[in-house]
Amino acid sequence: MQHRPGPGHPDAPGFWLDDPAHRAWLAADAARQFGFFRAALHPVAGFHVLGHDGRPLADPVQELHATTRMVHSFALGHLAGQPDCATMIDQGMRYLASHHHDRQHGGWLWSLNGDAVQDGRKLAYGHVFVLLAGSSARLAGHPQADRLIDDASAVLEARFWEEAPGLFADEWARDWTPFSIYRGMNANMHGVEALLAAYESTGREVHLTRAGRILDFFLRRIAPQCGFRVPEHYGPDWQVDRAYAGDPMFRPPGTTPGHSFELARLLLQWWDLAGRPDDGSPALARRLVETALADGWDRARGGLVYTVGFDGRPEILSRYWWPVTEAIGALAALIKLERRAEDEVWYRRLWSFADTAFIDHARGGWFPEVGDDGRPSATQFKGKPDIYHALQATLFPLAPGLSRFGDGLRANPLW
Repeated sequence: MQHRPGPGHPDAPGFWLDDPAHRAWLAADAARQFGFFRAALHPVAGFHVLGHDGRPLADPVQELHATTRMVHSFALGHLAGQPDCATMIDQGMRYLASHHHDRQHGGWLWSLNGDAVQDGRKLAYGHVFVLLAGSSARLAGHPQADRLIDDASAVLEARFWEEAPGLFADEWARDWTPFSIYRGMNANMHGVEALLAAYESTGREVHLTRAGRILDFFLRRIAPQCGFRVPEHYGPDWQVDRAYAGDPMFRPPGTTPGHSFELARLLLQWWDLAGRPDDGSPALARRLVETALADGWDRARGGLVYTVGFDGRPEILSRYWWPVTEAIGALAALIKLERRAEDEVWYRRLWSFADTAFIDHARGGWFPEVGDDGRPSATQFKGKPDIYHALQATLFPLAPGLSRFGDGLRANPLW
């Protein structure tokens, strides 16, 4: 049987980021992901959700974050030189306008079932991804991107942004009437991602400033009070709600190591864009990453547990693909900034686990979860939910800097 090459030789000297073989392996996995997810193109409108085998699932529901992430991901592919990404970008941009956009009340609907509204809530989590999609599409040269950026920015400003705390509120009913007092970190974290992308795409200073305010709240005010873990849930006054126990998948109690990795990488991206001020951001990012690795790495089984308590003890032991991808992105950022041997050990460990547990080398894409036996399972996710997390894990290490990933990929095409 022919030996399948892994992400890199475990005993190779130096850093995998500098190794042409590792970089080629990353580009090859990204190409397989694009190949797999092109099958998501719906013949009429929007995208299918794909099963593990790449066939469309029977469930026709399309959610806003899935549509927008597809646009964003294939825009990155276009910038990196992956052929034939325009069809996927166009399809997503059309579907955002024809289906997700709420002509009656404004904003974007959370989910559709064919032409019918499945869930009409207006969620900050979805709306910031609209801004991300428009920003990446603009870098890729899409003609409707400017309008999407302007529309998304206006809705976020009018409906979600709370100026006093400098944070996004979470949710409204379809007609913009309030139905909950919940405030959350997750929508704000992805808000930072979208705001930084919008700044990189348009140069509008307001996006960079607001991203910095969100990061300051969660990482400089809240995280040091909580052992450099970032609580997920808050009340309307933005006080930590330690007792909150919502949806165990999307609003789990406690803290989530995967989000600490993501926030650390976003902090370094903001810091780079802000001119690298002398504000301790690199040390803070490192503290977040080291805490999340110490709390979250499953020493018996490998991989990262989903949640830990406020004391750092594992609570939800499920192992999903996305915390591993975000840890890879954070370690790659730290290595780009400063070459430390201990970071390289973790970078290799994470990629080696992903290679054996999550990556579907036969079909492309990543399995979203593994069971206790280390084999793909399907307890929480249907099929392969989207390309976004795994693709970025392959592309962030290949981009040359801490920020302006799209520009970096365009200047250094992979294919």
